Amino acid sequence: MAERVTPLYQQIFGEIKAEIDRGDYAPKEKIPSEPELSQKYGVSRITVRRAIEELCAAGYLVKHQGRGTFVSTPHINRHLLQTGVAQSFTRVCAEGGMRAGAHVIDRQIVPARPDEAEFFRLDADALLLYIQRVRTADGQPIFEENVFLPYEGYQELLTRSLEDVSLFETITEVGGKRPVQTSFRTVEAVRATSEQASRLAITTNDPLLFLNVGFADEHGDPVCFGRQYYVGSRYRFVL
Repeated sequence: MAERVTPLYQQIFGEIKAEIDRGDYAPKEKIPSEPELSQKYGVSRITVRRAIEELCAAGYLVKHQGRGTFVSTPHINRHLLQTGVAQSFTRVCAEGGMRAGAHVIDRQIVPARPDEAEFFRLDADALLLYIQRVRTADGQPIFEENVFLPYEGYQELLTRSLEDVSLFETITEVGGKRPVQTSFRTVEAVRATSEQASRLAITTNDPLLFLNVGFADEHGDPVCFGRQYYVGSRYRFVL
Protein backbone atom coordinates (compact mmCIF):
# COMPACT_ATOMS: atom_id res chain seq x y z
CA MET A 1 0.00 0.00 0.00
CA ALA A 2 1.34 3.43 -0.96
CA GLU A 3 2.27 5.72 1.90
CA ARG A 4 -0.22 8.54 2.37
CA VAL A 5 1.30 11.97 1.76
CA THR A 6 0.18 14.87 3.95
CA PRO A 7 -1.15 17.74 1.81
CA LEU A 8 1.17 20.74 1.64
CA TYR A 9 -1.32 23.12 3.25
CA GLN A 10 -1.59 20.78 6.26
CA GLN A 11 2.19 20.70 6.55
CA ILE A 12 2.29 24.52 6.58
CA PHE A 13 -0.61 24.51 9.06
CA GLY A 14 1.48 22.29 11.35
CA GLU A 15 4.60 24.42 10.93
CA ILE A 16 2.86 27.68 11.84
CA LYS A 17 0.89 26.06 14.68
CA ALA A 18 4.13 24.70 16.13
CA GLU A 19 5.68 28.18 15.98
CA ILE A 20 2.67 29.62 17.82
CA ASP A 21 2.81 26.84 20.44
CA ARG A 22 6.54 27.46 20.97
CA GLY A 23 5.97 31.16 21.42
CA ASP A 24 7.81 32.18 18.25
CA TYR A 25 4.69 34.23 17.54
CA ALA A 26 3.16 35.86 20.62
CA PRO A 27 -0.59 36.43 21.15
CA LYS A 28 -1.80 39.48 19.18
CA GLU A 29 1.42 39.50 17.10
CA LYS A 30 1.08 39.99 13.36
CA ILE A 31 2.43 37.08 11.34
CA PRO A 32 4.30 37.53 8.02
CA SER A 33 2.29 38.22 4.88
CA GLU A 34 1.24 35.48 2.44
CA PRO A 35 4.07 36.32 -0.02
CA GLU A 36 6.61 36.22 2.82
CA LEU A 37 5.30 32.89 4.10
CA SER A 38 5.20 31.53 0.55
CA GLN A 39 8.87 32.36 0.14
CA LYS A 40 9.78 31.08 3.61
CA TYR A 41 8.22 27.64 3.08
CA GLY A 42 8.82 27.36 -0.66
CA VAL A 43 5.16 26.82 -1.54
CA SER A 44 2.53 28.69 -3.54
CA ARG A 45 0.46 31.53 -2.09
CA ILE A 46 -2.65 29.40 -2.64
CA THR A 47 -1.18 26.74 -0.32
CA VAL A 48 -0.29 29.37 2.29
CA ARG A 49 -3.74 30.94 2.04
CA ARG A 50 -5.42 27.56 2.63
CA ALA A 51 -3.22 26.93 5.68
CA ILE A 52 -4.00 30.41 7.07
CA GLU A 53 -7.73 29.88 6.55
CA GLU A 54 -7.54 26.56 8.42
CA LEU A 55 -5.57 28.19 11.27
CA CYS A 56 -8.18 30.94 11.51
CA ALA A 57 -11.01 28.40 11.58
CA ALA A 58 -9.19 26.48 14.33
CA GLY A 59 -8.83 29.64 16.40
CA TYR A 60 -5.04 30.06 16.19
CA LEU A 61 -5.13 33.12 13.94
CA VAL A 62 -7.53 35.98 13.28
CA LYS A 63 -7.70 38.26 10.25
CA HIS A 64 -8.25 42.00 10.62
CA GLN A 65 -9.44 43.65 7.43
CA GLY A 66 -6.79 45.96 6.03
CA ARG A 67 -4.32 45.19 8.83
CA GLY A 68 -3.21 41.62 8.30
CA THR A 69 -3.36 38.30 10.17
CA PHE A 70 -2.62 38.08 13.88
CA VAL A 71 -2.11 35.37 16.48
CA SER A 72 -5.27 34.87 18.51
CA THR A 73 -5.43 35.47 22.22
CA PRO A 74 -5.68 32.28 24.32
CA HIS A 75 -9.05 30.58 24.75
CA ILE A 76 -11.43 32.44 27.02
CA ASN A 77 -12.35 30.18 29.92
CA ARG A 78 -15.60 30.28 31.87
CA HIS A 79 -16.38 28.00 34.79
CA LEU A 80 -19.75 26.63 33.75
CA LEU A 81 -20.61 24.85 36.99
CA GLN A 82 -19.41 27.52 39.38
CA THR A 83 -22.32 27.17 41.84
CA GLY A 84 -24.73 28.92 39.49
CA VAL A 85 -22.84 32.23 39.53
CA ALA A 86 -23.60 34.51 36.56
CA GLN A 87 -20.46 36.28 35.40
CA SER A 88 -20.64 38.91 32.68
CA PHE A 89 -18.56 38.49 29.54
CA THR A 90 -17.08 41.95 30.13
CA ARG A 91 -15.75 40.81 33.49
CA VAL A 92 -14.45 37.51 32.08
CA CYS A 93 -12.48 39.47 29.48
CA ALA A 94 -11.15 41.94 32.04
CA GLU A 95 -9.88 39.10 34.23
CA GLY A 96 -8.09 37.68 31.18
CA GLY A 97 -6.50 41.00 30.28
CA MET A 98 -8.65 41.44 27.17
CA ARG A 99 -10.88 44.26 25.97
CA ALA A 100 -14.55 43.28 25.62
CA GLY A 101 -16.58 44.68 22.75
CA ALA A 102 -20.15 44.42 21.50
CA HIS A 103 -21.93 45.23 18.25
CA VAL A 104 -25.72 45.38 18.02
CA ILE A 105 -27.19 43.28 15.20
CA ASP A 106 -30.90 43.54 15.92
CA ARG A 107 -33.52 44.69 18.44
CA GLN A 108 -37.19 43.72 18.30
CA ILE A 109 -40.36 43.40 20.33
CA VAL A 110 -41.34 39.72 20.08
CA PRO A 111 -43.98 37.38 21.55
CA ALA A 112 -42.76 35.18 24.39
CA ARG A 113 -42.18 31.53 23.56
CA PRO A 114 -43.61 29.00 26.03
CA ASP A 115 -40.33 28.38 27.89
CA GLU A 116 -39.65 32.11 28.08
CA ALA A 117 -43.13 32.92 29.39
CA GLU A 118 -42.75 30.19 32.01
CA PHE A 119 -39.32 31.48 33.07
CA PHE A 120 -40.51 35.08 33.45
CA ARG A 121 -43.86 33.97 34.98
CA LEU A 122 -45.74 35.90 32.32
CA ASP A 123 -48.96 35.28 30.43
CA ALA A 124 -48.66 33.35 27.19
CA ASP A 125 -49.43 36.49 25.14
CA ALA A 126 -46.75 38.62 26.85
CA LEU A 127 -44.24 40.62 24.83
CA LEU A 128 -40.47 40.49 25.25
CA LEU A 129 -37.63 42.73 24.17
CA TYR A 130 -35.13 40.80 22.05
CA ILE A 131 -31.54 42.08 21.76
CA GLN A 132 -28.99 40.45 19.45
CA ARG A 133 -25.30 41.41 19.55
CA VAL A 134 -21.92 39.97 18.60
CA ARG A 135 -19.47 39.99 21.51
CA THR A 136 -15.76 40.35 20.86
CA ALA A 137 -12.52 40.06 22.82
CA ASP A 138 -9.70 42.30 21.59
CA GLY A 139 -11.69 42.71 18.37
CA GLN A 140 -12.11 38.98 17.70
CA PRO A 141 -15.71 37.69 17.51
CA ILE A 142 -16.38 35.24 20.36
CA PHE A 143 -20.13 34.64 20.42
CA GLU A 144 -23.54 35.68 19.16
CA GLU A 145 -25.56 37.03 22.07
CA ASN A 146 -29.36 36.68 22.03
CA VAL A 147 -31.01 38.12 25.14
CA PHE A 148 -34.71 38.32 25.99
CA LEU A 149 -36.27 40.54 28.67
CA PRO A 150 -39.83 41.53 29.61
CA TYR A 151 -40.74 44.52 27.46
CA GLU A 152 -42.47 46.23 30.38
CA GLY A 153 -39.75 47.75 32.51
CA TYR A 154 -36.98 47.43 29.93
CA GLN A 155 -38.44 49.28 26.93
CA GLU A 156 -35.68 51.89 27.28
CA LEU A 157 -33.23 49.29 25.94
CA LEU A 158 -35.02 49.38 22.59
CA THR A 159 -33.34 52.69 21.73
CA ARG A 160 -30.47 52.99 24.19
CA SER A 161 -26.92 52.65 22.86
CA LEU A 162 -25.67 49.11 23.52
CA GLU A 163 -22.43 49.29 21.54
CA ASP A 164 -19.36 48.10 23.48
CA VAL A 165 -21.09 48.05 26.86
CA SER A 166 -21.86 45.36 29.43
CA LEU A 167 -25.48 44.32 28.97
CA PHE A 168 -25.62 43.04 32.56
CA GLU A 169 -24.61 46.47 33.88
CA THR A 170 -27.08 48.22 31.59
CA ILE A 171 -29.91 45.88 32.56
CA THR A 172 -29.17 46.56 36.22
CA GLU A 173 -29.16 50.32 35.66
CA VAL A 174 -32.43 50.32 33.70
CA GLY A 175 -34.46 47.68 35.55
CA GLY A 176 -32.94 47.70 39.01
CA LYS A 177 -32.27 43.95 38.99
CA ARG A 178 -28.74 42.57 38.64
CA PRO A 179 -28.20 39.14 37.02
CA VAL A 180 -26.06 37.33 39.60
CA GLN A 181 -27.01 33.67 39.25
CA THR A 182 -28.33 31.17 36.74
CA SER A 183 -31.52 29.28 37.45
CA PHE A 184 -30.92 26.81 34.62
CA ARG A 185 -28.46 26.26 31.77
CA THR A 186 -27.90 23.70 29.03
CA VAL A 187 -25.07 23.41 26.53
CA GLU A 188 -25.12 21.57 23.22
CA ALA A 189 -23.00 21.43 20.07
CA VAL A 190 -24.54 22.95 16.91
CA ARG A 191 -23.38 24.05 13.46
CA ALA A 192 -23.01 27.67 12.39
CA THR A 193 -25.55 28.99 9.91
CA SER A 194 -24.31 31.12 7.02
CA GLU A 195 -25.50 34.27 8.84
CA GLN A 196 -23.68 33.30 12.05
CA ALA A 197 -20.56 32.38 10.11
CA SER A 198 -20.50 35.82 8.50
CA ARG A 199 -20.93 37.62 11.83
CA LEU A 200 -18.42 35.49 13.72
CA ALA A 201 -15.72 35.33 11.02
CA ILE A 202 -15.90 31.54 10.71
CA THR A 203 -17.09 29.09 8.04
CA THR A 204 -20.65 27.84 7.56
CA ASN A 205 -21.20 24.61 9.54
CA ASP A 206 -18.25 25.27 11.85
CA PRO A 207 -18.95 24.01 15.40
CA LEU A 208 -20.62 26.33 17.90
CA LEU A 209 -21.51 25.83 21.56
CA PHE A 210 -25.15 26.74 22.17
CA LEU A 211 -25.84 27.91 25.74
CA ASN A 212 -29.48 28.17 26.76
CA VAL A 213 -29.59 29.96 30.13
CA GLY A 214 -31.88 31.81 32.52
CA PHE A 215 -30.39 34.60 34.63
CA ALA A 216 -31.85 35.60 38.00
CA ASP A 217 -31.17 38.21 40.67
CA GLU A 218 -29.97 37.58 44.25
CA HIS A 219 -33.52 36.65 45.30
CA GLY A 220 -33.94 34.12 42.51
CA ASP A 221 -36.33 36.34 40.55
CA PRO A 222 -35.93 36.10 36.75
CA VAL A 223 -34.04 38.90 35.00
CA CYS A 224 -33.19 37.82 31.46
CA PHE A 225 -33.11 34.78 29.19
CA GLY A 226 -30.10 34.02 27.00
CA ARG A 227 -29.60 31.93 23.88
CA GLN A 228 -25.89 32.29 23.11
CA TYR A 229 -23.77 30.76 20.34
CA TYR A 230 -20.04 30.54 21.15
CA VAL A 231 -17.23 29.85 18.66
CA GLY A 232 -15.91 26.53 19.93
CA SER A 233 -12.32 27.25 18.93
CA ARG A 234 -12.24 30.52 20.88
CA TYR A 235 -14.25 29.81 24.02
CA ARG A 236 -13.97 27.04 26.59
CA PHE A 237 -16.46 26.07 29.29
CA VAL A 238 -14.59 24.60 32.27
CA LEU A 239 -16.56 21.97 34.19
